[in-house]
Amino acid sequence: MKTTCKWFNTIKLTLVATLLISCQLLIATGNAYAQGVPVKNIVLVHGAFADGSGWKGVYDILTKKGYHVSIVQNPLTSLRDDVAETQSVIEAQDGPVILVGHSWGGTVITEAGLHPKVSGLVYVAAFMPDKGETTGKWVAAAPAAPEAGFTATDRFGFVYFDPMKFHAGFAGDLSKAQSDFMNASQVPIIGKCFEEPVENAAWKMKPSYAIVATEDKALNPETERVMYKRAHADVTEIKGSHVIFISQAEAVAEVIMKAATQL
Repeated sequence: MKTTCKWFNTIKLTLVATLLISCQLLIATGNAYAQGVPVKNIVLVHGAFADGSGWKGVYDILTKKGYHVSIVQNPLTSLRDDVAETQSVIEAQDGPVILVGHSWGGTVITEAGLHPKVSGLVYVAAFMPDKGETTGKWVAAAPAAPEAGFTATDRFGFVYFDPMKFHAGFAGDLSKAQSDFMNASQVPIIGKCFEEPVENAAWKMKPSYAIVATEDKALNPETERVMYKRAHADVTEIKGSHVIFISQAEAVAEVIMKAATQL
């Protein structure tokens, strides 16, 4: 009987010691995150009329800094499809994620950012709708911009950025040659995407950072400011066109790295 009691006491002491060590590890890990251990996984989401290749400059900067960067290729066929594609990429990451969206990609990350792996959101000249709102609401609310415009929906349901207005309205701070190539390689979006309401807004639950492109003609800078202020986002203003993620890749990457290290 004494031997049995000694055996149980030994087991109890071992369990107590194990629990104490586990608690110490958890406290140490919590302290490390509190001290700003950076999130290493960055997921970039493009908007309408473009594809993921536009993130090349930002990708190069971030990967050289040691970040693991993944780029979503949205089908642009519906909000639900784009959210599913984005969350598929998020799920493939090996830890916490900073989710970054440009333009229409902002609407996508607002919904996709609910994924538990997402630690923070970065909006780059992007839409930031609330629950129940559509992207179209914010397009219609912006002051008229004569430099910008969309084509009518074609018989397949697709909408393009007006090719005659593409350089001035979409990519004004890129060279004409670069803008012409982007124009010729536009990825159209199904027009009804702009009518789909957001079901949940991740920015209400997760830290958000936002970039205002002060020379933006496609999404009015004041519209950006209104959305970002409402969301209490950490806002940075950068001089650039709607494709600021291309023309000012270094400045955009700095904001993303700020988000990754401040969470």
